Amino acid sequence: MKLIRPFSIALVAVSVMAYSCGGGGSEESTGADNAVLTPAETPLSLEDTYKDDPVYIAGLAKIQQSDCPSCHMVERKIVGPSYAEVAAKYETTDENIDLLASHVINGHVGTWGEIPMPAHPSLSEEDAKDMVRYVLLLKK
Repeated sequence: MKLIRPFSIALVAVSVMAYSCGGGGSEESTGADNAVLTPAETPLSLEDTYKDDPVYIAGLAKIQQSDCPSCHMVERKIVGPSYAEVAAKYETTDENIDLLASHVINGHVGTWGEIPMPAHPSLSEEDAKDMVRYVLLLKK
């Protein structure tokens, strides 16, 4: 019984702090310049942007079925670079697609530091190219 009153007071205090720090705001989001974004101006997700693109669909499916997500994420570096970093570094050309697909299949070290990318010899060249095309779509 002695704990209920202090707990209630603490709960009210936390609620007031959360509300006063922005916890009770409206549903509209603001951009970096604090301008209110309407739903029509809200940036689309990758899925919404490329939902009908066969390159995106095929590449994403092959990446999700592989071990790629254990070392790479779309926007954040884990062990290897993020897909966004790779897309920013390489133009979408046939030469770069061939080069990066060979790095995926044969493994590679040196471009992104000393941690080697392991080889994936069981992956077909066409599957590796589909995966690389997907990654290069993520260029901002």
